[in-house]
Amino acid sequence: MEVNVLNLSGKETGAKVQLPESVFGVKPNDHAIYLDVKQYLANQRQGTHKSKQRNEIAGSTRKLHKQKGTGGARAGSIKSPLFNGGGRVFGPQPRDYSFKLNKKLKQVARKSALSYKAQENNILVLDEVNFESIKTKNYVSLINALNVADEKTLLVLPAYDNNVYLSSRNLKKAKVIAASDLNTYDVLNATKLLLTADSVKTLEEAFAK
Repeated sequence: MEVNVLNLSGKETGAKVQLPESVFGVKPNDHAIYLDVKQYLANQRQGTHKSKQRNEIAGSTRKLHKQKGTGGARAGSIKSPLFNGGGRVFGPQPRDYSFKLNKKLKQVARKSALSYKAQENNILVLDEVNFESIKTKNYVSLINALNVADEKTLLVLPAYDNNVYLSSRNLKKAKVIAASDLNTYDVLNATKLLLTADSVKTLEEAFAK
């Protein structure tokens, strides 16, 4: 699949880039995508939720009233889950939500996500992206020139660029990552995928391993 290369002004440069079929033209595997996205979201969870059980509540251990003769239910402790301020039954405890996935399965998932974007014609290729300084208006000018200012965009660079990354950080719908950090969730979460000619080569090399 050939794609026209654009410059920072959104105009065609006359050059074309061939999106490799081995990365952008595979038959999508929806279950692999599901597992990879599930793992990504699970890894974002801190797992620090915690509620106190009755043995962790601070309070008196005396019996509230005599066992019989009050006309009420039996009660042995103010820390019972039945009372306000008591412990919680089967409450959340700290845990690790992460789980492992096979490396090949993760590659299949990412190729599938990229192939979906290619099928939908939601990939734009730029000759290069670099800013001389850190300014949000530089990135705003870029997405305005590409007519994607109102859409969620993911810009994939061949390597981390501090000026470009920090220039995009204040924009809610824009995200910038290095090709080495590409993940299925970010690809699917974006409406438009912005690549540079070099990042296409970097992805091809990475998936060939």
